[in-house]
Amino acid sequence: MPPRATDARRAAVLGSPIAHSLSPVLHRAAYVELGLSNWSYDRFEIDEAGLPAFFEGLGPEWAGLSLTMPLKRAVIPLLDEISDTAASVEAVNTVVFTADGRRVGDNTDVPGMVAALREHGIEQVGSAAVLGAGATASSALAALARVCTGEVVAYVRSEARAAEMRQWGERLDVEVRTADWADAGQALKAPLVIATTPAGTTDALVDAVPGRPATLFDVLYDPWPTPLAARWSMAGGAVVSGLDLLVHQAVLQVEQMTGHAPAPLHAMREAGEKALTAR
Repeated sequence: MPPRATDARRAAVLGSPIAHSLSPVLHRAAYVELGLSNWSYDRFEIDEAGLPAFFEGLGPEWAGLSLTMPLKRAVIPLLDEISDTAASVEAVNTVVFTADGRRVGDNTDVPGMVAALREHGIEQVGSAAVLGAGATASSALAALARVCTGEVVAYVRSEARAAEMRQWGERLDVEVRTADWADAGQALKAPLVIATTPAGTTDALVDAVPGRPATLFDVLYDPWPTPLAARWSMAGGAVVSGLDLLVHQAVLQVEQMTGHAPAPLHAMREAGEKALTAR
């Protein structure tokens, strides 16, 4: 039986490691702003092996889940349906439990990236560069399919990664050319640079920041700013942060899970900034 509107509802973020996740801060801030006093949002340390059992233990009070690494692909066989966006990148970061008991997966990272770029005035670019070739890089390519009209150059460390990025480009209908990571400094001349690499990876590129940089989208948010983002700002370039992405994808999750739209973007961002400052 589906829960009544007055029943307590639950949501959570799953992943491993998960202690660092800001998702509880963002979602709880939204619940307060929306007056959803009967909603709770938690975090659970879950790996691929533990995911099926976790799903089987969920009751009707559960409204949805946020998923981070390494679960975005592992969850797909457990779902009844996934969105076209999630299918396009083979990654689900959002699960909504419908009133009739179905498990529906979506990917809000891709539209979250697009929304973060648009918030900073980036509606369309003629070309772009992507630093890295992991799961976030494929989401970046999917976002660029919506905003980039020309070539995307992906800077990677191996031919295997290069092949993967070219395959993603074909799949997402994005013109992708790959280049060696040794030449990553050249990426910073692009109209839009999306850095998708782990913390510390782009530190060595700081001295390659051009005198008049365009826009950097660095998906990291803790610690912030990254050395690359700090130098980019000092040179007068526009910077989109990982917190921008995190907040925009969380806004879409809150709307899907609660049915309340629009979600309170400002309150969620403020809560995230406060939490990061406290760290």
